[in-house]
Amino acid sequence: MSTDINTEAHQFIETTIKNNPVVLFMKGTPDAPRCGFSSLVVQVLDHLGVEFAGVDVLQDEDLREGIKAYTDWPTIPQLYVAEEFVGGADIVREMFQSGELKQLLTDKGIVAA
Repeated sequence: MSTDINTEAHQFIETTIKNNPVVLFMKGTPDAPRCGFSSLVVQVLDHLGVEFAGVDVLQDEDLREGIKAYTDWPTIPQLYVAEEFVGGADIVREMFQSGELKQLLTDKGIVAA
């Protein structure tokens, strides 16, 4: 497979990020994460009471490779807030622990429940 991002996958990624204030590209679904890193980010977002769109990259090889190419970030999960790439599980965990993630959400006008 080419390392170039598939056009369909690229369009899907862009549309999803534009149409949802918080998006998590993950392995599995928010209700049934399929890896510990995805589960960790879901737990953080749930703890903060943030509504988010979970996109299961395991359903589509082009999407799984496409999201990595889109951000030039080699791992999944990937969190986006207000169309901005935040990072993966380690970054999200560190930002949550320091309070930065909650502040970012507040600054972007995303209200936690």
